Amino acid sequence: MREIGVGLLGLGVVGSEVAHVLLTRAPRFSEQVGASVALKRVLVRDLTKQRSHGIPRELLTTNPDDVLAGPDIDIVVELIGGEQPAHEFMQKAISRGKHVVTANKEVIAKNGFRLLTLAAQKGVDLRYEASVGSGIPILSPLQQDLAANEISIVRAIVNGTTNYILTRMATEDLPYEDALKQAQQLGYAESDPTNDIEGIDAAYKLAILTSLAFHTPVKPSSIYREGITSLQPKDFKYAAELGYAVKLLAIGKSSGDRIEARVHPALTPLDTQLAKVDGVYNAIHVEGDLVGTTVFFGRGAGGSPTSSTVVADVLTTARSIALGGIIRPRLELNRRLPVMPMDDVVTRYYFRLSVKDQPGVLAQISRVLGDHRISISSVIQKELNAEAQTAIIVIMTHPSVERNVRTTVAELNALPLVEEVSALIRVEH
Repeated sequence: MREIGVGLLGLGVVGSEVAHVLLTRAPRFSEQVGASVALKRVLVRDLTKQRSHGIPRELLTTNPDDVLAGPDIDIVVELIGGEQPAHEFMQKAISRGKHVVTANKEVIAKNGFRLLTLAAQKGVDLRYEASVGSGIPILSPLQQDLAANEISIVRAIVNGTTNYILTRMATEDLPYEDALKQAQQLGYAESDPTNDIEGIDAAYKLAILTSLAFHTPVKPSSIYREGITSLQPKDFKYAAELGYAVKLLAIGKSSGDRIEARVHPALTPLDTQLAKVDGVYNAIHVEGDLVGTTVFFGRGAGGSPTSSTVVADVLTTARSIALGGIIRPRLELNRRLPVMPMDDVVTRYYFRLSVKDQPGVLAQISRVLGDHRISISSVIQKELNAEAQTAIIVIMTHPSVERNVRTTVAELNALPLVEEVSALIRVEH
C-alpha cells in the first residue's frame, strides 16, 4: 500500500488535535483512502515544551523546510494562523509541488485567489474548508451541492466569541465588559480580543463566503465592519420586547449588478433560526433560487470541530493522490461585481435616544426624520427619569437609505431637546 506523508505546521489547540487524530486513526484512514496516511513531521517553536496527546518527539522539528521540502511529505497542513509566515509557507509548499490544507481565514480571504491559481499551475490541491465555520461544512456545499443555484443572500453568525458575549448580555443583563471578561475566563476570547469584537474575524470569513456565493473576488478591505463594543444591555431588553434578538451578523446579498457585504450588530426576528443561535455556536443561512433557504449550524471553534474538517480535507486530498489525480471543485470567480458602498445600503433601523422630557420633542424628531425621507414604523417611550427630566425613546423605521440615516443622526444630536442618539442598530429581516 502506498504511503502518503503529511507534514503539519503548528501544534497549538487545533494542531494538537489534528496530529492526535491522524496518529490514532491511521488504520481506519488507510482503509478509507486506499493508501497509508502517515504523519511524518510537525513544525513547532520549542522542542522542549510539554505536549498533549503524546505526540512522538521524533516527529517534531523547528526547521520549516523539514516540512515544506521534505521528500516524504505529500500534504502540508498549515495551522499556524495569522497572515505571516503562514502565507509564505503555503506559497513555498505549493511551489514545491505539495498539496496544502489550511484553516487560515486571513490568508485565504486576502490571498486565496492567488494561491489557488498557483496551485492549479503546479497541479496540486489547496483546501480550506475549516477557514469558515470550523466544523461546519459550508464552502464545499457552496461550490458543489448548491452550484446549480443563483445565491441571493448569505447571512451568518461566524464568530463564536462575539456570539457568546452577546448571549450573556441578553440572558444575564451583563454589561459588555463583564461578558467579555467571562468569555476570556472560559477561554472563548483571547487576551487581546480585537479581531473578534471589532468584526475583523467575521469580515475575513464573509470575504470567503461572498466570493464563493457570488463568484466574484471580494476583499476584506471592501467589507463594511462594525463591532459590538457600543452595545448596552438595555438594547437587548428593548429588542426582545419588540420581537428581536441582537446578533453580530456577516451579511452578503446580491443586489442587481452589485453585492452587499457588511458585518455589524443587527436586530434579528426572534422567530428566525439565526436568532436562536446562542453561545459559541455558528450558523450560516443561505438562500438559493432553486433550493430555497438552507441553514448550516454547528460549533464554530475549538480543536475537535476544526480538526474534523481539517482531517476531512486531508483525506479528500489523500484519496485523490491515491487515485492518481486531483479532484477539486473549480473555482469560478468569473464575475466582477463591485461591493456596494455602505451609504447606499437600504435597511430598517432601531434608534435609541435620550431626550429631555418636554413637549414638542417628538415633533422635532419626526420633522428631522421626515426631512431625510425616513419613515417611522413605531415610537415607544421606554424610561422616564423624573429627577433629570429625561426620557428614553426607541424608534423603529421602515426601510431607509444608510446615507440619510447617518445625516439624520448628526442633526438629531444637534437638537436642543435631544441629549444624544445613544444607539443605532440595523434591522435584518
